[in-house]
Amino acid sequence: MQNSLTITRVNRKMLEKILDNYSLEQLNIVPEGFKNNLIWNIAHVVVTQQLLVYKLSGLPMMIDDEMVNLYKKGTKTERPVTIEEVKMIKELLFTTLDKTEKDMGDAIFQSYSDYETSTGFVLKSVDDAMNFNNFHEGIHLGYILALKKSL
Repeated sequence: MQNSLTITRVNRKMLEKILDNYSLEQLNIVPEGFKNNLIWNIAHVVVTQQLLVYKLSGLPMMIDDEMVNLYKKGTKTERPVTIEEVKMIKELLFTTLDKTEKDMGDAIFQSYSDYETSTGFVLKSVDDAMNFNNFHEGIHLGYILALKKSL
């Protein structure tokens, strides 16, 4: 599982560079032909990892219900984010992974509710969730790269 977390960290470092190199205005632009913006995609991967790994394991998440409701699957950009929200999302990119790594080392993941993803994968364990999460984050990195070209 360590390799899976390493892959996630590499992806998250790429997302962090987006946050560091684009203005608040650019992060909030929804280009024509898209329903979301850069910051939505970045927050969405944080929310999805927490839902897949913690919620489906029956454990508390590091994010609140408001964040889940703004960025879960099926949502779209509803409003511009503030600089404070960008800072929080940037911090969560890595604090969520640090906690996941610690919790995996402490073997707190004892149960998991099977979940069929919209792409047809059936997740049966936290290991499945982290592996699928990397696939999911890769999809959103691709969207982010397309969005960047549209700005």
